[in-house]
Amino acid sequence: MSMKKIAPIALSALLLGSVAAYAEQPATEGVQETMKQSAFVQQTGKVTAVENFGEGKLFVVDHEDNLFHFYVDEKTLVFDNTGKEVDIKVGDTISLSVYANQPMIMIYPPRYTPPVVIVQTEEAGFVKVDQFDADHLSVDGELKLNVSDKTVIVNAKGEKVAASELKNHSAIVFYGPTTRSLPPQTAPTKIVVFPTLEDFYAEPAPDMDSEIAKIIGDDFKELDGQKMVPLRKVAEGLGFNVAATKNGAIISKGALSYTITRGETKYGHNRALRQFEVAPQLLEQYKTYVEYSFALELLK
Repeated sequence: MSMKKIAPIALSALLLGSVAAYAEQPATEGVQETMKQSAFVQQTGKVTAVENFGEGKLFVVDHEDNLFHFYVDEKTLVFDNTGKEVDIKVGDTISLSVYANQPMIMIYPPRYTPPVVIVQTEEAGFVKVDQFDADHLSVDGELKLNVSDKTVIVNAKGEKVAASELKNHSAIVFYGPTTRSLPPQTAPTKIVVFPTLEDFYAEPAPDMDSEIAKIIGDDFKELDGQKMVPLRKVAEGLGFNVAATKNGAIISKGALSYTITRGETKYGHNRALRQFEVAPQLLEQYKTYVEYSFALELLK
């Protein structure tokens, strides 16, 4: 399921709830209510597997028999629903938040790189991930914060910051009961501010090189002046099917198909022929390596 499909699903409950709430209010002639969208898209599910992946970890999640992956490294903010920093384990029910306009690789199963992951526990506590204006109202208009001296406000490093920082950042808000007003109001117990989408990608923006690095880690070779990467690991990491042949492999995804043969510089791309500078080689037992440029081609 791609981000384009997830966004309507993740927002449907929010929009329906908003419609119901507005329906209880007296109609105002000549005034049209505008539904607002959160700065984030949420996805939930149960963690079923985890593996080391580049400099971080890649988790597999099952959501109603639909799988997706998400990547976590040292920059990812991971808390439980009460505001405690935790580690993610197999069996945990999680909710991840992704910037609504965040770029992602269009592969199946979907793979996300969320700035925030919340691990659900049996303890009481609610979480809101969004951006807030100068009046501490969320961008989607669904929650207003009544910040007090008792509210703990920190940045992504755990350093205390002023409440004024809310209007310049995204925020994870941990809270309890809310009022029955419209919008609901709450006195949050803890707020963690972190970069907006623009600042997040200015750190710098992820590029194709970093995506490949997440997949292969330090698994690469040098051959005749070319960087060589493991074919199966890269292809499967990018959502391709890999079928071994006697002297290479056929990799495919949708209408795309590549035929790779060890020892030959020419390779098939659908019905056309393309050429490597250095032929694919078996540089480790049972592992065929190809030019790094081919890995970048698979990302396009």
